[in-house]
Amino acid sequence: MTVRENLNKILKDTESYKPRIIAVTKYYDIDKMMEAFDAGLRDFAESRAQESIEKINKIDDTTKTQSIYHFIGHLQTNKVKYVVGFFDYIHSVDSLKIAQCINLEANKKGIKQKILIQVNNAYEPQKFGVYPEQIENLITEVSKMQNVELVGLMNIAPLIDDVAELQRLFSDMNKLKQKFNLKELSMGMSHDYKIAVENGSTMIRLGRILFE
Repeated sequence: MTVRENLNKILKDTESYKPRIIAVTKYYDIDKMMEAFDAGLRDFAESRAQESIEKINKIDDTTKTQSIYHFIGHLQTNKVKYVVGFFDYIHSVDSLKIAQCINLEANKKGIKQKILIQVNNAYEPQKFGVYPEQIENLITEVSKMQNVELVGLMNIAPLIDDVAELQRLFSDMNKLKQKFNLKELSMGMSHDYKIAVENGSTMIRLGRILFE
């Protein structure tokens, strides 16, 4: 299957919801990114700071300037300077400290950086993200920052086949989005995107199902 064929199937599956489809290209080369661009995709996600910037900088100018870039990996403080301003969205803000670093770097660069707060609402100890009960305090602090724009929430659901549990987790995320009056909800990947969009996702992050 080509990327275009895979994309058409995904568009059909989600046509009632019209989420933003983000192509997760972290495991794929420039040729695959170009194939996705030619198929009509404009949103691309990476998870490694310097390596992904080097890759994206090798793309032709037209593709590069017409694309939107999303950082979805765990962001360390020493990598903030590379990511801020290069990526349009940072999905993985998981602490006040990292938000403060982003705000400081964005201020230096004279920009306002769009961010999403990563939420670990499955309480998985091996994953990053704030717990639901910590969100309000973090949003309060972020709202005071001049150089970040909080646009939404993100989660990474467990790799499970329990549809009811996935529905619960995604639905709870949607309630949090509404509670704090946020625009975006980044959730859903190759194995669970249909459930995610049914429960309010506005951004789905797809890799394998698009490219393989």
